[in-house]
Amino acid sequence: MEELLAIFCGVEDFCKDYEEYCQHHLLMDKSQIVPKTSMSLSEIMRIVIYFHLSNQTTFKWYYIKFVGTVLRPYFPKQVSYNRFVEIMKMSIAPLTLYLMKYRVGKCTGINFMDSTTLDVCDTHRISFHKVFNGLAQHGKTSMGWFYGFELHLVINDMGEILSVCLTSVNVDDRDWEVIYRLTKELYRKFICRQKICVSFEQNIQLITRLKSNMKNKLVDFSERLLLRKRAVIESVNDFLKNICQIEHSRHRSVDNFFVNLLAVLVAYSFIPKKSSLNIPKLPVSV
Repeated sequence: MEELLAIFCGVEDFCKDYEEYCQHHLLMDKSQIVPKTSMSLSEIMRIVIYFHLSNQTTFKWYYIKFVGTVLRPYFPKQVSYNRFVEIMKMSIAPLTLYLMKYRVGKCTGINFMDSTTLDVCDTHRISFHKVFNGLAQHGKTSMGWFYGFELHLVINDMGEILSVCLTSVNVDDRDWEVIYRLTKELYRKFICRQKICVSFEQNIQLITRLKSNMKNKLVDFSERLLLRKRAVIESVNDFLKNICQIEHSRHRSVDNFFVNLLAVLVAYSFIPKKSSLNIPKLPVSV
C-alpha cells in the first residue's frame, strides 16, 4: 500500500490547488469542473492511477472486487461501476496538468527518443470498429497491420519520462513538428532510432546509428556507448504495454481512452525502480 499512500498524498494536494484555481479563474460553474457525485475528484484520480500498479487485468474486476473490498476503507463513498465509468472522463484535464507539472522527470543532458504503436482495436474487428472513427488510422509495422495511434516518448538516463506526444500512425518519427514539441524545453544529447534533420538554433544534438547507405564519419566513443544503451527506452515501452496496460482493445469511448493513457503515464512515474543507465554521480567539489 506504499504506492497508494504516495499517490494519495500527491493527488490530494494537487486537487486542492486545482479546484481552488478553477473557482477563482474560470468563468463556469463548479459542477462543470468537479462531477456531481459523492466521490471527490482526487478519489477518482487515485482509483484510475492505482489500477495500473495493482497487477489487475480488467478495470471492471479491479473496481468491483478490489476497490470495493480491499480498498473500501480508503474510498468509503464509492459509487456503482457504471456511474464511475461515466464520471471518470472528468479527470482528463487534471490528469494532464498533474502529469506535465509534477510527474515528469528532469533533463540530465542524456535523453532517449523513440515511438511505439498503440492499438485500440483487434485486427479482426477493424472493419466494423466505430469508437475511434475519424481519429485512429491503419498502420503497418514489422509485426503486421494495426489500427490505432503512435506514441512518441522522451526519457532521461534514469528512465523518467520527460515529454510525450500522441500522433496518428502516418506521422513519421522524423517529423520536425513532433521533434520540436518533444524537445523544445530539453537540451543536450538525444539518442534516436533514425536520422533527423535538426535546426542548429536548438541546443540539442541527435545521435543515430549509421546505415549502410550513409557516408562514414567519425563518431565519438561516448556516443557509440550511448547508442548501445538505446534499449533503455524500448524496455520502458515494453513496461508501459505489458505491465501498466497502456494498450488494449476494450475501449468503449474516446474520453476513457485518454484517461487510461494519462493514468498509465502518471502511474509509471510512481514506480521506484525504472530502467536506467546507472551512471554514477560525480562528487561535487567544494
